[in-house]
Amino acid sequence: MAFEETAVIPGVNMQDLRLKGFKVHELSLSAETPVRQGRRDFYKMGLVNGNMTINYGGRIVEIKGTALFFVNPRVPHSVVSRIKRTGGYACIFTNSFVSSRELQDSPLFSIGDNPVIALNAEQAAFMTGIFQKMLAVHNSDYPYKADLIRNCISLIIHEALRIQPSQTAAPLKNGATRITHLFTDLLERQFPIERSNEPLQLRTAQDYAAHLAVHVNYLNRTVKEITGKTTSDHIAERIIAEAKALLQHTEWSVADIAYALGFEYPAYFNNYFKRRTGTTPNSFRKV
Repeated sequence: MAFEETAVIPGVNMQDLRLKGFKVHELSLSAETPVRQGRRDFYKMGLVNGNMTINYGGRIVEIKGTALFFVNPRVPHSVVSRIKRTGGYACIFTNSFVSSRELQDSPLFSIGDNPVIALNAEQAAFMTGIFQKMLAVHNSDYPYKADLIRNCISLIIHEALRIQPSQTAAPLKNGATRITHLFTDLLERQFPIERSNEPLQLRTAQDYAAHLAVHVNYLNRTVKEITGKTTSDHIAERIIAEAKALLQHTEWSVADIAYALGFEYPAYFNNYFKRRTGTTPNSFRKV
């Protein structure tokens, strides 16, 4: 199966997003063509002022007035409708940009939870100030802008949890949800790869099932039921994401990257990468 490319977002340079790991932008004030439903490889948080209807994981979610919304990349979502002059701000960031532990532990990004938090006037003014600060920093030449954006994202997450604390205590609803949560948490804990001589240990659905002490068929069935994607797809997408990061941000040889990601031979990695992305590791590194 070919690797699914990130969907295009109007007004966002997707290549720039992949390279920097984050993007802050102001939402358009005019009505737009509905966004095609699909999965994306980034997290999203936004501040919306107006009325909007979103299809989030098969559920219709209404946003009225001023509200925060949080989008998990594993959940298919699309804008169904919006009124004119729906405005606000959005911050998009990759899993590797912010601590995966903070994201995994935050119920704001949990699969199955309500992604929208309504704000009163005081809360809306405070959140607007944070998003405006992020936008100003994003458009500036400040050399440590990434660190400041991370701090702002963390502040928004914690303030949102303070506003709606009941979500922090929401239990995992059933066994399937619990196993899926454990699997995705275990997957993220395998990364980032920091040493080429310490290869990835868990690479297959069988590896993860054994570590979680469940049958591989049960793991595959529950992960597909909750996320809409197979266990192998999740693993493959995360390996490819790590491969891209290593190719872009390290001087490791392709062979070193292959071994670090658990491939016995570099040729196996080359074929795997090309099958998933449509290009070779060396070609991707040159872009």
